[in-house]
Amino acid sequence: MQLSIVIPAWNEEKLLPSTLSAIRTAAELSLSPAGIGWELIVCDNNSTDRTAELARGAGARVVFEPLNQIGRARNTGAASAGGDWILFVDADSLPSPALFADLARTLQDDKVLGGGSLLRMETDHPGAQFILNFWGFISRRLKYAAGSFLFVRNAAFQESGGFDPALFAAEEIDLCKRLKKIARRQRRRMVILCGHPMETSARKLTMHSAAAHFAFMLRTALSGGRTLRRKEACAIWYDGQR
Repeated sequence: MQLSIVIPAWNEEKLLPSTLSAIRTAAELSLSPAGIGWELIVCDNNSTDRTAELARGAGARVVFEPLNQIGRARNTGAASAGGDWILFVDADSLPSPALFADLARTLQDDKVLGGGSLLRMETDHPGAQFILNFWGFISRRLKYAAGSFLFVRNAAFQESGGFDPALFAAEEIDLCKRLKKIARRQRRRMVILCGHPMETSARKLTMHSAAAHFAFMLRTALSGGRTLRRKEACAIWYDGQR
Protein backbone atom coordinates (compact mmCIF):
# COMPACT_ATOMS: atom_id res chain seq x y z
CA MET A 1 0.00 0.00 0.00
CA GLN A 2 1.26 3.46 -0.89
CA LEU A 3 0.20 6.82 0.62
CA SER A 4 0.82 10.11 -1.16
CA ILE A 5 1.01 13.02 1.30
CA VAL A 6 0.15 16.30 -0.44
CA ILE A 7 0.90 19.68 1.16
CA PRO A 8 -0.34 22.87 -0.57
CA ALA A 9 1.95 25.78 0.27
CA TRP A 10 1.84 29.50 -0.50
CA ASN A 11 4.69 31.53 1.03
CA GLU A 12 5.08 29.04 3.88
CA GLU A 13 8.82 29.28 4.54
CA LYS A 14 8.19 29.99 8.25
CA LEU A 15 6.06 26.96 9.09
CA LEU A 16 6.59 24.44 6.28
CA PRO A 17 9.90 23.02 7.60
CA SER A 18 8.28 22.09 10.93
CA THR A 19 5.32 20.54 9.14
CA LEU A 20 7.50 18.43 6.85
CA SER A 21 9.66 17.35 9.78
CA ALA A 22 6.59 16.32 11.80
CA ILE A 23 5.14 14.41 8.85
CA ARG A 24 8.40 12.60 8.15
CA THR A 25 8.86 11.60 11.79
CA ALA A 26 5.25 10.42 12.09
CA ALA A 27 5.50 8.46 8.83
CA GLU A 28 8.76 6.77 9.76
CA LEU A 29 7.45 5.78 13.19
CA SER A 30 3.91 4.77 12.24
CA LEU A 31 3.45 4.20 8.51
CA SER A 32 6.63 2.37 7.55
CA PRO A 33 6.37 -0.24 10.37
CA ALA A 34 2.79 -0.93 9.22
CA GLY A 35 4.05 -1.74 5.72
CA ILE A 36 2.71 1.46 4.19
CA GLY A 37 4.99 3.19 1.71
CA TRP A 38 4.72 6.97 1.46
CA GLU A 39 5.81 9.96 -0.56
CA LEU A 40 5.86 13.70 0.17
CA ILE A 41 4.52 16.11 -2.45
CA VAL A 42 4.53 19.87 -1.90
CA CYS A 43 2.52 22.01 -4.29
CA ASP A 44 4.14 25.43 -4.49
CA ASN A 45 1.16 27.71 -5.05
CA ASN A 46 3.06 30.56 -6.75
CA SER A 47 5.19 31.43 -3.72
CA THR A 48 7.57 34.38 -3.72
CA ASP A 49 9.65 33.14 -0.78
CA ARG A 50 11.82 30.02 -0.22
CA THR A 51 8.90 27.59 0.06
CA ALA A 52 9.92 25.41 -2.91
CA GLU A 53 13.62 25.45 -1.98
CA LEU A 54 12.93 24.39 1.60
CA ALA A 55 10.53 21.66 0.46
CA ARG A 56 13.12 20.15 -1.87
CA GLY A 57 15.73 20.38 0.87
CA ALA A 58 13.44 18.35 3.12
CA GLY A 59 13.16 15.61 0.51
CA ALA A 60 9.72 16.47 -0.87
CA ARG A 61 8.83 16.39 -4.55
CA VAL A 62 7.72 19.87 -5.59
CA VAL A 63 5.05 20.64 -8.18
CA PHE A 64 3.82 24.10 -9.18
CA GLU A 65 0.37 25.65 -9.38
CA PRO A 66 0.35 29.25 -10.73
CA LEU A 67 -3.20 30.19 -9.69
CA ASN A 68 -3.36 31.14 -6.03
CA GLN A 69 -6.18 28.98 -4.69
CA ILE A 70 -5.87 26.18 -2.17
CA GLY A 71 -8.28 23.82 -3.95
CA ARG A 72 -6.32 24.13 -7.18
CA ALA A 73 -3.06 23.58 -5.28
CA ARG A 74 -4.40 20.40 -3.71
CA ASN A 75 -5.66 19.15 -7.09
CA THR A 76 -2.30 19.84 -8.73
CA GLY A 77 -0.50 17.96 -5.97
CA ALA A 78 -2.94 15.06 -6.24
CA ALA A 79 -2.44 14.90 -10.03
CA SER A 80 1.13 13.74 -9.46
CA ALA A 81 0.28 11.36 -6.61
CA GLY A 82 1.11 7.74 -7.26
CA GLY A 83 -0.32 6.30 -4.05
CA ASP A 84 -3.37 4.15 -3.48
CA TRP A 85 -4.40 6.78 -0.94
CA ILE A 86 -3.92 10.54 -0.79
CA LEU A 87 -3.55 12.49 2.46
CA PHE A 88 -3.87 16.27 2.29
CA VAL A 89 -2.12 18.13 5.12
CA ASP A 90 -1.89 21.91 5.38
CA ALA A 91 1.52 23.57 5.61
CA ASP A 92 0.84 24.92 9.10
CA SER A 93 -0.12 21.61 10.74
CA LEU A 94 1.76 19.05 12.85
CA PRO A 95 0.42 15.49 12.67
CA SER A 96 1.74 13.22 15.43
CA PRO A 97 3.02 9.63 15.29
CA ALA A 98 -0.06 8.60 17.30
CA LEU A 99 -2.39 10.15 14.72
CA PHE A 100 -0.49 8.46 11.90
CA ALA A 101 -0.76 5.14 13.76
CA ASP A 102 -4.55 5.60 13.82
CA LEU A 103 -4.39 6.51 10.13
CA ALA A 104 -2.33 3.40 9.29
CA ARG A 105 -4.95 1.13 10.86
CA THR A 106 -7.75 2.98 9.10
CA LEU A 107 -6.15 2.75 5.66
CA GLN A 108 -6.12 -1.03 5.97
CA ASP A 109 -9.91 -1.18 6.48
CA ASP A 110 -11.52 -2.05 3.15
CA LYS A 111 -14.81 -0.49 4.28
CA VAL A 112 -13.29 3.00 4.60
CA LEU A 113 -13.33 5.37 1.62
CA GLY A 114 -11.81 8.40 3.33
CA GLY A 115 -12.01 10.76 6.26
CA GLY A 116 -10.22 13.23 8.47
CA SER A 117 -9.17 14.07 12.02
CA LEU A 118 -10.31 16.32 14.82
CA LEU A 119 -8.08 19.36 15.35
CA ARG A 120 -6.50 21.22 18.24
CA MET A 121 -4.67 24.52 18.60
CA GLU A 122 -2.02 25.57 21.11
CA THR A 123 -3.47 28.99 21.87
CA ASP A 124 -5.29 30.98 24.54
CA HIS A 125 -7.33 32.83 21.92
CA PRO A 126 -10.85 33.15 23.39
CA GLY A 127 -12.65 32.04 20.26
CA ALA A 128 -10.38 29.14 19.33
CA GLN A 129 -11.90 26.50 21.60
CA PHE A 130 -15.44 27.49 20.65
CA ILE A 131 -14.62 27.20 16.94
CA LEU A 132 -12.84 23.88 17.43
CA ASN A 133 -15.68 22.43 19.49
CA PHE A 134 -18.28 23.60 16.99
CA TRP A 135 -16.32 22.22 14.04
CA GLY A 136 -15.64 18.97 15.91
CA PHE A 137 -19.36 18.46 16.46
CA ILE A 138 -20.13 19.09 12.77
CA SER A 139 -17.20 16.94 11.64
CA ARG A 140 -18.14 13.93 13.76
CA ARG A 141 -21.85 14.16 13.03
CA LEU A 142 -21.71 14.80 9.28
CA LYS A 143 -18.35 13.12 8.55
CA TYR A 144 -16.84 16.28 7.08
CA ALA A 145 -13.03 16.30 7.10
CA ALA A 146 -11.10 19.52 7.65
CA GLY A 147 -8.93 20.36 4.65
CA SER A 148 -5.90 20.47 6.92
CA PHE A 149 -6.11 16.66 7.31
CA LEU A 150 -8.17 14.83 4.71
CA PHE A 151 -7.43 11.32 3.44
CA VAL A 152 -9.16 9.50 0.59
CA ARG A 153 -8.65 6.60 -1.78
CA ASN A 154 -6.97 7.96 -4.89
CA ALA A 155 -9.51 6.29 -7.18
CA ALA A 156 -12.40 7.85 -5.27
CA PHE A 157 -10.75 11.27 -5.35
CA GLN A 158 -10.40 11.03 -9.12
CA GLU A 159 -14.01 9.84 -9.48
CA SER A 160 -15.23 12.76 -7.39
CA GLY A 161 -13.55 15.30 -9.64
CA GLY A 162 -11.39 16.60 -6.80
CA PHE A 163 -11.71 19.99 -5.12
CA ASP A 164 -14.01 22.44 -6.90
CA PRO A 165 -11.75 25.15 -8.42
CA ALA A 166 -14.65 27.61 -8.27
CA LEU A 167 -14.51 27.65 -4.44
CA PHE A 168 -12.07 29.77 -2.45
CA ALA A 169 -13.19 28.43 0.94
CA ALA A 170 -15.20 25.47 2.33
CA GLU A 171 -13.91 23.41 -0.59
CA GLU A 172 -13.33 20.44 1.72
CA ILE A 173 -17.00 20.36 2.76
CA ASP A 174 -18.07 20.37 -0.87
CA LEU A 175 -15.66 17.51 -1.61
CA CYS A 176 -16.81 15.48 1.41
CA LYS A 177 -20.43 15.71 0.27
CA ARG A 178 -19.47 14.13 -3.06
CA LEU A 179 -17.23 11.53 -1.40
CA LYS A 180 -20.07 10.48 0.91
CA LYS A 181 -22.23 9.74 -2.15
CA ILE A 182 -19.47 7.57 -3.61
CA ALA A 183 -19.02 5.83 -0.25
CA ARG A 184 -22.72 4.95 -0.07
CA ARG A 185 -22.63 3.57 -3.59
CA GLN A 186 -19.56 1.46 -2.80
CA ARG A 187 -20.95 0.43 0.61
CA ARG A 188 -18.02 2.11 2.30
CA ARG A 189 -17.92 4.94 4.85
CA MET A 190 -16.19 8.17 5.78
CA VAL A 191 -14.54 8.26 9.23
CA ILE A 192 -13.24 10.98 11.54
CA LEU A 193 -10.25 10.05 13.73
CA CYS A 194 -10.90 11.36 17.24
CA GLY A 195 -8.22 9.77 19.42
CA HIS A 196 -5.31 12.11 18.67
CA PRO A 197 -6.47 15.48 17.26
CA MET A 198 -3.96 17.13 14.95
CA GLU A 199 -2.31 20.35 16.04
CA THR A 200 -2.85 23.14 13.54
CA SER A 201 -1.94 26.82 13.54
CA ALA A 202 -4.20 29.43 15.10
CA ARG A 203 -2.64 32.24 13.09
CA LYS A 204 -5.80 33.20 11.21
CA LEU A 205 -7.61 33.57 14.53
CA THR A 206 -4.89 35.84 15.90
CA MET A 207 -4.33 37.87 12.73
CA HIS A 208 -8.02 38.68 12.28
CA SER A 209 -10.59 39.75 14.85
CA ALA A 210 -13.52 37.64 15.97
CA ALA A 211 -15.73 40.26 14.33
CA ALA A 212 -14.01 39.66 10.98
CA HIS A 213 -14.58 35.92 11.21
CA PHE A 214 -18.20 36.39 12.25
CA ALA A 215 -18.78 38.82 9.39
CA PHE A 216 -17.34 36.31 6.91
CA MET A 217 -19.61 33.54 8.19
CA LEU A 218 -22.64 35.83 8.20
CA ARG A 219 -22.03 36.99 4.62
CA THR A 220 -21.59 33.38 3.54
CA ALA A 221 -24.84 32.32 5.19
CA LEU A 222 -26.84 35.25 3.87
CA SER A 223 -25.53 34.78 0.33
CA GLY A 224 -26.28 31.07 0.29
CA GLY A 225 -22.57 30.37 -0.10
CA ARG A 226 -22.07 32.58 -3.14
CA THR A 227 -19.33 34.53 -1.39
CA LEU A 228 -17.22 31.36 -1.34
CA ARG A 229 -16.81 31.75 -5.09
CA ARG A 230 -15.28 35.23 -4.88
CA LYS A 231 -11.66 35.52 -3.80
CA GLU A 232 -12.08 39.07 -2.53
CA ALA A 233 -14.89 37.90 -0.23
CA CYS A 234 -12.53 35.29 1.28
CA ALA A 235 -9.80 37.80 2.13
CA ILE A 236 -9.23 36.24 5.55
CA TRP A 237 -7.68 33.26 3.77
CA TYR A 238 -6.08 35.07 0.83
CA ASP A 239 -4.72 38.33 2.26
CA GLY A 240 -1.16 37.00 2.22
CA GLN A 241 -0.54 37.40 5.96
CA ARG A 242 1.78 34.75 7.33
